[in-house]
Amino acid sequence: MLNKQSKGTTREENKLTYYPPAKINKKWQDINILLLAYLGDGVYELWVRQHLIEQGLAKVDEIHKKTINYVQAKTQAAILKELMADLDETETSVVLRGRNAKGHYPRNVSVVTYRHATAFEALVGYWYLTGNLERMNDIFSRIDDILGKLPAGNIDS
Repeated sequence: MLNKQSKGTTREENKLTYYPPAKINKKWQDINILLLAYLGDGVYELWVRQHLIEQGLAKVDEIHKKTINYVQAKTQAAILKELMADLDETETSVVLRGRNAKGHYPRNVSVVTYRHATAFEALVGYWYLTGNLERMNDIFSRIDDILGKLPAGNIDS
């Protein structure tokens, strides 16, 4: 159910439901890290859209503009930087694999920023693929606080 009052949204209401991936017959470690990042990109964007709607936003254009701010590479890289100290050994391993993945990078963002964003997306993909939604939702519930610490211009409120 949608909650139109942003102040009334609780962590419990702002959780993603797990829809297991169609029969992937591989361990997560055997999956190309860029595929984990691709999956994580979709999962994170879905959470952002849901989160903004639950905050009471109702205009698609407004949701779209705010979503772009949440999902842009520099924002994802900044989120990852804030999370690094809280990651366990396996999560850190996923981040390192994602950060070191070879891929094509857009020209409008630095390679370092893009690699950190890819690492964040790989981490989200890992949580989703392994069914660790409790951990993922716990991290997602902290994102607005993390974004509030960022310098102006990194994300529009």
